[in-house]
Amino acid sequence: MTVENSVGTVKTKYFTFAEPPRELKLESGQSLGPITLAYETYGTLNSQKSNAILIEHALSGDAHAAGFHEGEKDPGWWDSMIGPGKAFDTSKYFVICSNVIGGCKGSTGPSSVNPKTGKPYALEFPLITISDMVHAQSHLIDNLGIDKLLCVVGGSMGGMQTLQWVASYPDRVRSAIPIATALKHSPQQIAFNEVGRQAVMADPEWREGGYYGHGQPERGLAVARMVGHITYMSDQSMEEKFSRRLKEKNYSFTFKTDFEVEGYLKYKGDAFVKRFDANSYLYITKALDYFDLSDGKLIRQGKAVDTRFLVIAFKSDWLYPSYQLQDIVRQLKTKHVDATYCEVKSTYGHDAFLLEVEEETHLVRHFLKKIYKEGE
Repeated sequence: MTVENSVGTVKTKYFTFAEPPRELKLESGQSLGPITLAYETYGTLNSQKSNAILIEHALSGDAHAAGFHEGEKDPGWWDSMIGPGKAFDTSKYFVICSNVIGGCKGSTGPSSVNPKTGKPYALEFPLITISDMVHAQSHLIDNLGIDKLLCVVGGSMGGMQTLQWVASYPDRVRSAIPIATALKHSPQQIAFNEVGRQAVMADPEWREGGYYGHGQPERGLAVARMVGHITYMSDQSMEEKFSRRLKEKNYSFTFKTDFEVEGYLKYKGDAFVKRFDANSYLYITKALDYFDLSDGKLIRQGKAVDTRFLVIAFKSDWLYPSYQLQDIVRQLKTKHVDATYCEVKSTYGHDAFLLEVEEETHLVRHFLKKIYKEGE
Protein backbone atom coordinates (compact mmCIF):
# COMPACT_ATOMS: atom_id res chain seq x y z
CA MET A 1 0.00 0.00 0.00
CA THR A 2 1.25 3.49 -0.84
CA VAL A 3 0.01 7.04 -0.47
CA GLU A 4 1.27 10.36 -1.79
CA ASN A 5 4.73 11.32 -0.48
CA SER A 6 5.11 7.94 1.20
CA VAL A 7 8.30 5.90 1.25
CA GLY A 8 6.05 3.07 0.06
CA THR A 9 6.34 -0.56 1.09
CA VAL A 10 9.18 -1.20 3.52
CA LYS A 11 10.71 -4.17 5.32
CA THR A 12 12.21 -4.44 8.76
CA LYS A 13 15.87 -5.50 8.81
CA TYR A 14 17.86 -7.14 11.59
CA PHE A 15 21.42 -6.66 12.81
CA THR A 16 22.99 -9.07 15.28
CA PHE A 17 26.18 -8.34 17.22
CA ALA A 18 27.80 -8.81 20.66
CA GLU A 19 28.27 -12.51 20.09
CA PRO A 20 29.95 -14.20 23.08
CA PRO A 21 32.60 -13.62 24.27
CA ARG A 22 32.19 -10.02 23.00
CA GLU A 23 28.97 -9.24 24.85
CA LEU A 24 27.81 -5.66 25.32
CA LYS A 25 28.86 -4.32 28.72
CA LEU A 26 25.86 -2.68 30.35
CA GLU A 27 25.74 0.27 32.73
CA SER A 28 24.66 -2.12 35.51
CA GLY A 29 27.94 -4.00 35.16
CA GLN A 30 26.25 -7.01 33.58
CA SER A 31 26.79 -8.13 29.99
CA LEU A 32 24.34 -8.99 27.23
CA GLY A 33 24.85 -10.90 24.03
CA PRO A 34 24.16 -11.82 21.38
CA ILE A 35 21.97 -8.81 20.63
CA THR A 36 19.66 -8.31 17.67
CA LEU A 37 18.39 -4.87 16.71
CA ALA A 38 15.38 -4.49 14.41
CA TYR A 39 15.67 -1.44 12.18
CA GLU A 40 14.35 0.21 9.04
CA THR A 41 15.92 2.68 6.64
CA TYR A 42 14.35 5.11 4.20
CA GLY A 43 16.05 7.07 1.43
CA THR A 44 19.61 6.63 0.18
CA LEU A 45 22.91 7.13 1.99
CA ASN A 46 25.03 9.51 -0.09
CA SER A 47 28.61 8.77 -1.14
CA GLN A 48 30.02 10.97 1.63
CA LYS A 49 27.73 9.26 4.17
CA SER A 50 26.86 12.71 5.48
CA ASN A 51 23.07 12.68 5.16
CA ALA A 52 22.09 10.13 7.82
CA ILE A 53 19.35 10.96 10.33
CA LEU A 54 18.62 8.67 13.28
CA ILE A 55 15.00 8.67 14.46
CA GLU A 56 14.46 7.60 18.08
CA HIS A 57 11.11 6.15 19.13
CA ALA A 58 9.11 6.69 22.33
CA LEU A 59 8.22 4.08 24.98
CA SER A 60 5.85 1.91 22.96
CA GLY A 61 7.29 2.67 19.52
CA ASP A 62 9.30 0.47 17.19
CA ALA A 63 11.54 0.48 14.13
CA HIS A 64 8.59 0.95 11.76
CA ALA A 65 8.57 4.74 11.59
CA ALA A 66 7.40 5.28 8.00
CA GLY A 67 5.86 3.60 4.98
CA PHE A 68 3.80 0.44 4.94
CA HIS A 69 4.50 -3.17 5.72
CA GLU A 70 3.12 -5.46 3.04
CA GLY A 71 -0.50 -6.38 3.76
CA GLU A 72 -0.95 -3.72 6.45
CA LYS A 73 -3.13 -0.63 6.10
CA ASP A 74 -1.56 1.53 8.83
CA PRO A 75 1.71 3.36 8.12
CA GLY A 76 4.69 3.73 10.45
CA TRP A 77 4.27 5.74 13.65
CA TRP A 78 5.89 8.96 12.26
CA ASP A 79 4.90 8.56 8.62
CA SER A 80 3.54 12.11 8.59
CA MET A 81 7.09 13.40 9.11
CA ILE A 82 9.20 10.97 7.05
CA GLY A 83 9.08 10.72 3.27
CA PRO A 84 9.71 12.62 0.03
CA GLY A 85 9.12 16.33 0.63
CA LYS A 86 8.27 15.83 4.30
CA ALA A 87 10.14 17.18 7.34
CA PHE A 88 12.66 14.33 7.10
CA ASP A 89 12.87 14.41 3.31
CA THR A 90 13.90 10.97 2.07
CA SER A 91 14.75 12.37 -1.34
CA LYS A 92 17.57 14.20 0.45
CA TYR A 93 18.27 12.34 3.70
CA PHE A 94 18.96 8.74 4.70
CA VAL A 95 16.65 8.03 7.65
CA ILE A 96 17.22 5.22 10.16
CA CYS A 97 14.98 3.99 12.97
CA SER A 98 15.75 1.05 15.26
CA ASN A 99 13.82 -0.69 18.01
CA VAL A 100 15.58 -0.37 21.38
CA ILE A 101 17.08 -3.24 23.36
CA GLY A 102 14.63 -4.24 26.07
CA GLY A 103 11.82 -3.83 23.54
CA CYS A 104 9.53 -6.43 22.01
CA LYS A 105 9.35 -5.44 18.35
CA GLY A 106 12.23 -7.48 16.97
CA SER A 107 15.10 -6.27 19.17
CA THR A 108 16.48 -8.36 22.02
CA GLY A 109 14.38 -7.99 25.17
CA PRO A 110 12.87 -9.98 28.03
CA SER A 111 10.58 -11.91 25.66
CA SER A 112 13.57 -13.03 23.54
CA VAL A 113 15.01 -16.51 23.91
CA ASN A 114 17.98 -16.70 26.26
CA PRO A 115 20.53 -18.81 24.34
CA LYS A 116 21.84 -20.20 27.64
CA THR A 117 18.48 -21.71 28.63
CA GLY A 118 16.51 -21.98 25.39
CA LYS A 119 13.63 -20.16 27.12
CA PRO A 120 12.51 -16.50 27.16
CA TYR A 121 14.73 -14.35 29.37
CA ALA A 122 11.78 -13.02 31.43
CA LEU A 123 13.27 -11.43 34.58
CA GLU A 124 16.67 -12.96 33.87
CA PHE A 125 17.06 -10.19 31.31
CA PRO A 126 19.39 -7.57 32.81
CA LEU A 127 18.12 -4.09 33.67
CA ILE A 128 18.99 -1.70 30.86
CA THR A 129 19.33 2.09 30.66
CA ILE A 130 18.91 4.74 27.99
CA SER A 131 22.71 4.77 27.76
CA ASP A 132 22.68 1.03 27.01
CA MET A 133 20.08 1.56 24.29
CA VAL A 134 22.25 4.21 22.64
CA HIS A 135 25.41 2.14 23.04
CA ALA A 136 23.69 -0.70 21.19
CA GLN A 137 22.51 1.67 18.46
CA SER A 138 26.08 2.90 17.96
CA HIS A 139 27.03 -0.61 16.83
CA LEU A 140 24.25 -0.50 14.23
CA ILE A 141 25.44 2.90 12.98
CA ASP A 142 29.00 1.51 12.77
CA ASN A 143 27.70 -1.44 10.77
CA LEU A 144 26.04 0.95 8.32
CA GLY A 145 29.44 2.60 7.81
CA ILE A 146 28.38 5.97 9.20
CA ASP A 147 30.96 7.91 11.22
CA LYS A 148 28.87 10.99 11.94
CA LEU A 149 25.10 11.46 11.98
CA LEU A 150 23.64 14.57 10.41
CA CYS A 151 20.96 14.56 13.09
CA VAL A 152 19.52 12.51 15.94
CA VAL A 153 15.88 13.28 16.74
CA GLY A 154 13.09 11.94 18.92
CA GLY A 155 10.20 12.79 21.19
CA SER A 156 9.57 11.67 24.78
CA MET A 157 11.84 8.65 25.43
CA GLY A 158 13.19 9.30 21.93
CA GLY A 159 14.25 12.73 23.14
CA MET A 160 16.16 11.12 26.01
CA GLN A 161 18.00 8.88 23.55
CA THR A 162 18.76 11.96 21.45
CA LEU A 163 20.31 13.70 24.46
CA GLN A 164 22.21 10.53 25.40
CA TRP A 165 23.73 10.32 21.93
CA VAL A 166 25.26 13.76 22.42
CA ALA A 167 26.40 12.89 25.96
CA SER A 168 27.98 9.59 24.88
CA TYR A 169 29.14 10.36 21.33
CA PRO A 170 29.37 14.16 20.88
CA ASP A 171 31.80 13.82 17.99
CA ARG A 172 29.34 11.67 16.05
CA VAL A 173 26.31 14.01 16.11
CA ARG A 174 26.20 17.17 13.99
CA SER A 175 22.76 18.21 15.22
CA ALA A 176 20.12 17.06 17.68
CA ILE A 177 16.37 17.65 17.99
CA PRO A 178 15.05 16.60 21.41
CA ILE A 179 11.26 16.99 21.56
CA ALA A 180 8.90 16.92 24.56
CA THR A 181 11.46 15.31 26.87
CA ALA A 182 13.64 15.96 29.92
CA LEU A 183 17.15 15.68 31.34
CA LYS A 184 15.71 13.52 34.13
CA HIS A 185 12.37 12.37 35.46
CA SER A 186 10.73 14.35 38.21
CA PRO A 187 9.25 12.53 41.23
CA GLN A 188 5.82 12.87 39.64
CA GLN A 189 6.99 11.25 36.39
CA ILE A 190 8.61 8.40 38.33
CA ALA A 191 5.40 8.02 40.35
CA PHE A 192 3.23 7.56 37.24
CA ASN A 193 5.63 4.90 35.93
CA GLU A 194 5.65 3.09 39.26
CA VAL A 195 1.85 2.96 39.34
CA GLY A 196 1.98 1.36 35.88
CA ARG A 197 4.58 -1.17 36.95
CA GLN A 198 2.66 -2.07 40.09
CA ALA A 199 -0.51 -2.59 38.02
CA VAL A 200 1.35 -5.11 35.86
CA MET A 201 3.00 -6.91 38.76
CA ALA A 202 -0.24 -7.06 40.77
CA ASP A 203 -1.92 -9.07 38.02
CA PRO A 204 -1.80 -12.77 39.04
CA GLU A 205 -1.15 -13.64 35.40
CA TRP A 206 2.21 -11.85 35.58
CA ARG A 207 3.60 -14.96 37.36
CA GLU A 208 6.71 -13.13 38.63
CA GLY A 209 7.55 -12.32 35.01
CA GLY A 210 7.33 -15.95 33.87
CA TYR A 211 4.05 -15.73 31.97
CA TYR A 212 5.45 -16.75 28.57
CA GLY A 213 3.53 -19.76 27.35
CA HIS A 214 0.59 -18.89 29.61
CA GLY A 215 -0.63 -15.57 28.20
CA GLN A 216 0.51 -12.22 29.50
CA PRO A 217 -1.04 -10.15 32.35
CA GLU A 218 -3.53 -8.37 30.13
CA ARG A 219 -5.58 -6.57 32.78
CA GLY A 220 -2.54 -5.23 34.61
CA LEU A 221 -0.86 -4.04 31.43
CA ALA A 222 -4.11 -2.50 30.16
CA VAL A 223 -4.51 -0.50 33.39
CA ALA A 224 -0.88 0.64 33.13
CA ARG A 225 -1.54 1.88 29.61
CA MET A 226 -4.75 3.62 30.68
CA VAL A 227 -2.87 5.55 33.37
CA GLY A 228 -0.13 6.41 30.92
CA HIS A 229 -2.55 7.54 28.25
CA ILE A 230 -4.15 10.06 30.60
CA THR A 231 -0.75 11.76 30.91
CA TYR A 232 -0.37 11.94 27.11
CA MET A 233 -3.43 14.17 26.71
CA SER A 234 -4.25 17.60 28.15
CA ASP A 235 -7.28 18.70 30.14
CA GLN A 236 -8.39 20.79 27.17
CA SER A 237 -7.93 18.02 24.60
CA MET A 238 -9.92 15.61 26.78
CA GLU A 239 -12.67 18.18 27.19
CA GLU A 240 -12.83 18.76 23.44
CA LYS A 241 -12.71 15.05 22.61
CA PHE A 242 -15.03 13.68 25.31
CA SER A 243 -16.36 16.29 27.73
CA ARG A 244 -18.82 14.41 30.01
CA ARG A 245 -20.62 12.71 27.13
CA LEU A 246 -22.32 9.42 27.97
CA LYS A 247 -22.18 6.25 25.88
CA GLU A 248 -25.92 5.83 26.45
CA LYS A 249 -28.64 8.41 27.18
CA ASN A 250 -28.64 7.93 30.94
CA TYR A 251 -26.44 6.72 33.77
CA SER A 252 -26.45 2.94 34.16
CA PHE A 253 -26.18 3.15 37.97
CA THR A 254 -23.71 0.27 37.76
CA PHE A 255 -19.93 0.07 37.44
CA LYS A 256 -20.19 -0.40 33.70
CA THR A 257 -18.64 2.08 31.29
CA ASP A 258 -20.92 5.14 31.35
CA PHE A 259 -18.72 7.91 29.99
CA GLU A 260 -17.12 8.07 26.55
CA VAL A 261 -13.73 8.82 28.11
CA GLU A 262 -13.97 5.58 30.11
CA GLY A 263 -14.67 3.59 26.95
CA TYR A 264 -11.78 5.30 25.16
CA LEU A 265 -9.28 4.43 27.88
CA LYS A 266 -10.49 0.83 27.99
CA TYR A 267 -10.12 0.59 24.21
CA LYS A 268 -6.57 1.98 24.39
CA GLY A 269 -5.64 -0.43 27.17
CA ASP A 270 -7.08 -3.47 25.40
CA ALA A 271 -5.37 -2.54 22.11
CA PHE A 272 -2.01 -2.08 23.82
CA VAL A 273 -1.85 -5.59 25.31
CA LYS A 274 -2.18 -7.07 21.81
CA ARG A 275 1.00 -5.37 20.58
CA PHE A 276 3.30 -4.94 23.58
CA ASP A 277 5.04 -7.19 26.08
CA ALA A 278 4.37 -6.58 29.77
CA ASN A 279 7.95 -7.23 30.87
CA SER A 280 9.26 -4.85 28.21
CA TYR A 281 6.95 -2.23 29.71
CA LEU A 282 8.56 -2.79 33.12
CA TYR A 283 12.11 -2.66 31.79
CA ILE A 284 11.65 0.38 29.57
CA THR A 285 9.81 2.49 32.16
CA LYS A 286 12.60 1.69 34.65
CA ALA A 287 15.16 2.86 32.08
CA LEU A 288 13.23 6.12 31.77
CA ASP A 289 13.32 6.63 35.52
CA TYR A 290 17.06 5.88 35.76
CA PHE A 291 17.88 8.44 33.04
CA ASP A 292 19.65 11.52 34.41
CA LEU A 293 21.75 13.99 32.41
CA SER A 294 21.14 16.91 34.76
CA ASP A 295 23.82 18.85 36.66
CA GLY A 296 26.22 19.20 33.74
CA LYS A 297 26.20 15.56 32.65
CA LEU A 298 24.85 16.29 29.15
CA ILE A 299 27.98 18.19 28.12
CA ARG A 300 30.99 16.91 30.05
CA GLN A 301 33.34 19.37 31.70
CA GLY A 302 36.12 20.47 29.37
CA LYS A 303 34.49 18.79 26.36
CA ALA A 304 34.06 21.06 23.33
CA VAL A 305 30.79 20.22 21.58
CA ASP A 306 29.83 21.63 18.19
CA THR A 307 26.48 19.81 17.97
CA ARG A 308 23.65 22.19 17.05
CA PHE A 309 20.36 21.82 18.93
CA LEU A 310 16.72 22.49 18.14
CA VAL A 311 14.70 21.93 21.34
CA ILE A 312 10.92 21.71 20.90
CA ALA A 313 8.34 21.93 23.71
CA PHE A 314 4.53 22.05 23.68
CA LYS A 315 2.59 24.47 25.81
CA SER A 316 -0.11 22.01 26.99
CA ASP A 317 2.29 19.11 27.68
CA TRP A 318 2.02 18.46 31.41
CA LEU A 319 3.85 15.12 31.29
CA TYR A 320 7.03 16.81 30.07
CA PRO A 321 6.29 20.47 30.79
CA SER A 322 8.11 23.33 29.09
CA TYR A 323 10.35 24.08 32.06
CA GLN A 324 12.07 20.71 31.57
CA LEU A 325 12.90 21.57 27.95
CA GLN A 326 14.08 25.01 29.07
CA ASP A 327 16.39 23.27 31.55
CA ILE A 328 18.00 21.48 28.60
CA VAL A 329 18.59 24.76 26.80
CA ARG A 330 19.99 26.43 29.93
CA GLN A 331 22.54 23.63 30.39
CA LEU A 332 23.52 23.89 26.73
CA LYS A 333 23.85 27.66 26.86
CA THR A 334 26.09 27.55 29.94
CA LYS A 335 28.41 25.27 27.94
CA HIS A 336 28.25 27.65 24.94
CA VAL A 337 26.46 25.12 22.75
CA ASP A 338 24.35 26.48 19.88
CA ALA A 339 20.73 25.81 20.90
CA THR A 340 17.39 27.10 19.61
CA TYR A 341 14.27 26.73 21.78
CA CYS A 342 10.77 26.63 20.29
CA GLU A 343 7.57 26.30 22.29
CA VAL A 344 4.61 25.30 20.17
CA LYS A 345 1.11 26.40 21.15
CA SER A 346 -0.92 23.22 21.11
CA THR A 347 -3.89 21.79 22.98
CA TYR A 348 -2.91 18.15 22.39
CA GLY A 349 -0.73 17.72 25.48
CA HIS A 350 2.23 15.32 25.27
CA ASP A 351 0.75 13.66 22.16
CA ALA A 352 1.43 16.92 20.32
CA PHE A 353 4.85 15.66 19.20
CA LEU A 354 3.00 13.10 17.05
CA LEU A 355 0.14 15.37 16.00
CA GLU A 356 1.47 18.89 15.41
CA VAL A 357 2.86 17.89 12.03
CA GLU A 358 2.63 21.23 10.23
CA GLU A 359 4.40 23.25 12.92
CA GLU A 360 7.08 20.62 13.53
CA THR A 361 7.66 20.24 9.79
CA HIS A 362 8.26 23.97 9.45
CA LEU A 363 10.76 24.02 12.33
CA VAL A 364 12.59 20.82 11.42
CA ARG A 365 12.82 21.48 7.67
CA HIS A 366 14.36 24.93 8.20
CA PHE A 367 16.79 23.65 10.85
CA LEU A 368 17.98 20.64 8.83
CA LYS A 369 18.34 22.63 5.64
CA LYS A 370 20.75 24.98 7.37
CA ILE A 371 22.76 22.18 9.00
CA TYR A 372 22.99 20.16 5.81
CA LYS A 373 24.02 23.15 3.72
CA GLU A 374 26.79 24.06 6.13
CA GLY A 375 28.24 20.58 5.74
CA GLU A 376 28.42 20.72 1.95
